[in-house]
Amino acid sequence: MAARSCIVTGGAGFISCAISADLMTRFDRVVAVDMMHPQVHKTQDRPAGLAEGVELMRLDIMDATSWDQILATVQPAVVVHLAAETGTGQSLTEATRHAHTNVTGTAAMLDAFARHTVVPERILLCSSRAVYGEGGWRDQADGKILYPGYRTRERLAKGVWDFEAMDAIPSSAAETRTVPTSVYGATKLTQEHILYSWAAAYGTTPIVLRLQNVYGPGQSLSNPYTGIVSLFCRLARTGASIPLYEDGRMLRDFVLIDDVAAAIVAALDSTHALPAPLDIGTGAASSIAEAAHLIAALYGAPAPHVCGLYRYGDVRHAYCLIGPTLKTLKWRTRYTLESGLIRLKSWIDRQLALEKEA
Repeated sequence: MAARSCIVTGGAGFISCAISADLMTRFDRVVAVDMMHPQVHKTQDRPAGLAEGVELMRLDIMDATSWDQILATVQPAVVVHLAAETGTGQSLTEATRHAHTNVTGTAAMLDAFARHTVVPERILLCSSRAVYGEGGWRDQADGKILYPGYRTRERLAKGVWDFEAMDAIPSSAAETRTVPTSVYGATKLTQEHILYSWAAAYGTTPIVLRLQNVYGPGQSLSNPYTGIVSLFCRLARTGASIPLYEDGRMLRDFVLIDDVAAAIVAALDSTHALPAPLDIGTGAASSIAEAAHLIAALYGAPAPHVCGLYRYGDVRHAYCLIGPTLKTLKWRTRYTLESGLIRLKSWIDRQLALEKEA
């Protein structure tokens, strides 16, 4: 049997490290490509979580010569495309950076494949729940599904957090319109469109997973844009009261990295065609306040407090239905929010202990 290789872009990142051991059992060669951005990586050292045997190439996916170097030695059967700039708020002030990495970087990768006549069997893209924006809301009067769009600066300044006479509903890739409300969300949706177009033309099988709020062991504790769970943990472990934006009642689907990694591997292992995006989450909605209170209790920190601040571009609620995903993949979530946070805290405690010993 011919040797099979896998390329992982953003290969030294949070999610990449979590799937690296599983990839090593499925491929003869796994190549992680990562520019090692200092916002994510405090040092240029190989991440401890990256499985032994994975080859790390410190290269920029936006650079054509980098791809020439990569493809000179590896012909991937599978590509896992994780390289991306994240952060809803940051994308509004650094739109060029997000568009360059997420959109141009994806196009540069596909151009390189075409230039080198490389047609992977599968390309898996980790997309985001941000592509839905505010998603659909149900009219309380007649039950119709409406798409109210953006929460304007004027509304937010007045403390009008929800849309009047409407109830938020979970997103579903099969039904919910994609109307992103942030630059980040727009770039992730563009990634999806680019991949589907290229894959159809070249005969590659595209796999798109729309991830909810991913958190857990291995996530950067220094990157301010890495997600609110790690941010809340950083605050709580110093004995600070966690500030809750808006009224703290925003709903999110917090999904542990272990479950996300299992979903990615299940998608790669699937023998079914995956012509449409799949939502990856727990299928359960938790409020920001609920997550904050659980974290505060774990650390013995003061109770969280509503600060009344808000961030333009944030959506009010974001959670999803995972029924179609469960029917498609041999995958189930194993962690609740509470059990996931306990696992995260244990990992953070170990990391801090190791830092003290160093």
